[in-house]
Amino acid sequence: MLVFDADDTLWENNVVFERVIDDFLKWLEHPSLDRSQLRAVLDDIERANAVTHGYGSKVFLRSLRECLEQLRQRPATEAERREIDELAVALVTHQIELMPGVADALDELAGRHELLLLTKGEREEQQRKLDACGLLHHFRAAHIVPEKSVDTYRWLAKEHGFDPASAWMIGNSPKSDIVPARAAGMNAVFIPNENTWVLEHDELDLADAGLLCLAAFPDLLLHF
Repeated sequence: MLVFDADDTLWENNVVFERVIDDFLKWLEHPSLDRSQLRAVLDDIERANAVTHGYGSKVFLRSLRECLEQLRQRPATEAERREIDELAVALVTHQIELMPGVADALDELAGRHELLLLTKGEREEQQRKLDACGLLHHFRAAHIVPEKSVDTYRWLAKEHGFDPASAWMIGNSPKSDIVPARAAGMNAVFIPNENTWVLEHDELDLADAGLLCLAAFPDLLLHF
């Protein structure tokens, strides 16, 4: 059983958010904090909002507004809210862009193995991506969950009746795809993406025999 992450594993996603953040920080122009300090404030706000409100574009916009209000120590004006919304138009209009080699590799892998898709985030937003990606026919099922925890992976194994030790979770996020899957007894394949969200970073044990690190998605064909 091969279980795939979606965002930033099958298609680009966080790079769009990073572009919006870049524009937001340029627009913000704080008199005493430099760019890295502004980003640290935003990261802290995003981290807190992820726990309370989850993930997705709406929560992201909330974080941008709260960041502005915290730094300027006042509520955002209507004009500022409109400006933030305009900065984030790309999040709504962005088209799905598959990672290189994903379509062909999945064609081959689906003929050799059972495939599942597991993505986290706001259900409606994630479903739009799944419907637009053109890949769903490869998967036995696609699940959208609010968070990927150890219990999520245990539930997935029970739901589909597979032995975790014979399954592999494939993704770009150490925090959501690799660490909890390994803790649930699954093997894991780490395919790094340079645009992975900073809040998805975590330490990996590169000596772990149940962890396979690959440079690119098509390299899966050399191992499965």
